Amino acid sequence: MASGIRSDNDPAFGAFLGLSREIGSDVLKTQGAGGNTSFKRDGAMWVKASGTWLAHAGERDIMVPVTVTPLVAALRAGDPSAEKATDFIVTALNASGLRPSIETSFHAALPQAIVAHYHCVNAIALSVLADRDAVIARHMAKLPDLRWATIPYRRPGTPLACEIDRIADTRPDVLILYNHGIIVTGETVEEVRARITRVTKALSLEVRAQAAADLVALKALAKGSAFHAAEDAESHKTALSQANVALAAGGSLYPDHVIFLGTEIGVLADGETVNAYGDARRARDLPVPKMLLAPGRGVLLANELTAGGRMMARCLAEVVSRIPEGASVTYLTPEEEYELTHWEAEQYRQALDRKASKQA
Repeated sequence: MASGIRSDNDPAFGAFLGLSREIGSDVLKTQGAGGNTSFKRDGAMWVKASGTWLAHAGERDIMVPVTVTPLVAALRAGDPSAEKATDFIVTALNASGLRPSIETSFHAALPQAIVAHYHCVNAIALSVLADRDAVIARHMAKLPDLRWATIPYRRPGTPLACEIDRIADTRPDVLILYNHGIIVTGETVEEVRARITRVTKALSLEVRAQAAADLVALKALAKGSAFHAAEDAESHKTALSQANVALAAGGSLYPDHVIFLGTEIGVLADGETVNAYGDARRARDLPVPKMLLAPGRGVLLANELTAGGRMMARCLAEVVSRIPEGASVTYLTPEEEYELTHWEAEQYRQALDRKASKQA
């Protein structure tokens, strides 16, 4: 094919799709449409398409080809075209008409052949801590042979890509993105896979213990409402510890939380039903959050919540249950939340998620 990097008989590209699928199939690494991977060769780069799921790599057409050098030049010139990266698509090889990930520009800026960005719950839990610099350094000290760095929170897209581009020439093996996730790079799929295994172990955090959800009580609280008890048992962890409740209700910890769950998590008073909570919110002209916590009972989700939203409910449970009790955390600011919720690229991703949920 024209780019020379995609063929059914190309074992390297097949291995790349396999790694992408592995990352996307592990809920502790990424969730739903979150995360993206890329494969470079001969001046072109295949990157995950916006709104698609890494878990579907190799089963569905989810990769988009773009030209690398012109995209990087546009990023460094401050050209707005670097944001969506659609001007750099190799159209002849994009049979499905896919749109590149909103994070394509940072994949292009990093020189390594294989780049894996994913929303590791341990990395997120560490990256939101107020003392994250020191804590992350202690964890990464277990991997003295790897070059690593941290990246301050920036909106995904060109703001984040510009931050990453500043250190791209140092060829970092690992980047930990504050309030976002992680990037692992390498020259081969095998190298990246091995690094992911090692980094995952180094960043591992203890999960706070809690009792099981009370599904009978949750059903009673949701009776006659447009909510239901979370079907995924692990998603209830958010409500089964007072520390978890406080962390989840305190603000937004990372971008996909805002995009798929909204900027607020509701908390029911003891014995308060969903309908009573909703009536009280509407009386104050406030929207009803898509996710409600019944402390000590479990999690209730809006019936309208998409598949991506349900996956993010699980992600939140995994993140907050790993943040040490009593730890100070850094939430996204209202301004940062606003730029996410009013950004066309994320509205596009939400639309794809809604479409996929209806088809399912």
